[in-house]
Amino acid sequence: MSTLFSKIIDRQIPGRFVWEDEEVVAFLTIAPLTDGHALVVPRREVADWLEADQPLLARVMEVAQTVGRAQQAAFGAKRVGVLIEGYEVPHLHVHVWPTQSAADFEVHNVDHNPDPKALDAHAETLRAALRGAGHGASVPPA
Repeated sequence: MSTLFSKIIDRQIPGRFVWEDEEVVAFLTIAPLTDGHALVVPRREVADWLEADQPLLARVMEVAQTVGRAQQAAFGAKRVGVLIEGYEVPHLHVHVWPTQSAADFEVHNVDHNPDPKALDAHAETLRAALRGAGHGASVPPA
């Protein structure tokens, strides 16, 4: 059975993609902690990070780092948070979000009703930062 993320990756469900390559995608979450909060997800369904082979896990983290650098530049973040998750959706995913303080790590403070226009703008801001950092080949159009 396809996971929710596989359906997003396959475009059966809309997503605000900021990164795509043959192994990994990144798109904004619909429950952000901060502006620009993205999920880095392997295309292949892997339920848990412990089940991922080393090359795939390395690629996921490489993309997470690239997205994090772009978030830091685009949103003026002091740091970038990372959280490996998989409870709500049994498909390995890494949360990556720009932060200004430790308060931005309080995972119970997600916005469950973000403005769709703001999410669109944040996605475009992040895509522009990724293009500006030389990653245009992996940055999808809006």
